[in-house]
Amino acid sequence: MKPQRHRGHRENIWLALEIGNSRLHWALFTGETLSETWHTDHCSESLTQQLAQCQTLADLPPEIFPFSQRLREIAAKNSPHPPIFVASVVPQQTAVWQNHPHVNVITLDHIPLLNMYPTLGIDRALALWGAGKTWGFPILVIDAGTALTFTGADANESLVGGAILPGLGLQFSMLGQKTGQLPQLETEIISLPPRFAMNTKQAIQTGIIYTLLAGIKDFITAWWQLFPDSKIVIKGGDRILIVKYLQEQFPEIAVPLIVEPNLIFWGMREITRDL
Repeated sequence: MKPQRHRGHRENIWLALEIGNSRLHWALFTGETLSETWHTDHCSESLTQQLAQCQTLADLPPEIFPFSQRLREIAAKNSPHPPIFVASVVPQQTAVWQNHPHVNVITLDHIPLLNMYPTLGIDRALALWGAGKTWGFPILVIDAGTALTFTGADANESLVGGAILPGLGLQFSMLGQKTGQLPQLETEIISLPPRFAMNTKQAIQTGIIYTLLAGIKDFITAWWQLFPDSKIVIKGGDRILIVKYLQEQFPEIAVPLIVEPNLIFWGMREITRDL
């Protein structure tokens, strides 16, 4: 579905929705100003149909629109239902949303990044575009989410490429699920474990964490060899934990990193300027 034109939405309220693998990530913009962000569970088809009947922001159910004081104030001033711009990596959820009367689905066709391949994730492309337009090209984006991804572009705003591997939490859960003797562990905010562990829990932690950090360092070092003056930006749910570990293990890598959780929303803001 091609985004429809909403003349004047740059001066008005609009919603950005990133449909991720685990949750929905929302942002409310007033013109170009990001007013608030929040996260909700994936929507059922029945809830989405209920949303389609809403006429204003104030009509939205609390499962979608958590009425903080700030959001209540905004909703009270806004009469028509704002447009919702959606970027999704979950086809089933895209299908649930695409017939909503106020929804505009953003696809790769709307992103001016050069040299993209057809199966590039819309989340990676938008985050890269948002980072590049904010801090300049060349740029490398690390997404420390369900999957850990690296995505880079050169000074010509052309995709260089990247990599995908299981994220920190996914590695912990997979090891517990796919083995008979190892325990199921959750991602914890802990200091770096000892390199050579003397119990099973720490052995899992040290194996996953040190290997992951070494991989991140290797990709960053390789990127800086190609683009010595490039900025590197990290986002995703595990970004703070990953940066903490890098600060302990590889401070020379951690110090220049830019931590920014809203990269996809910056990308969506750039894309919707002309819609």
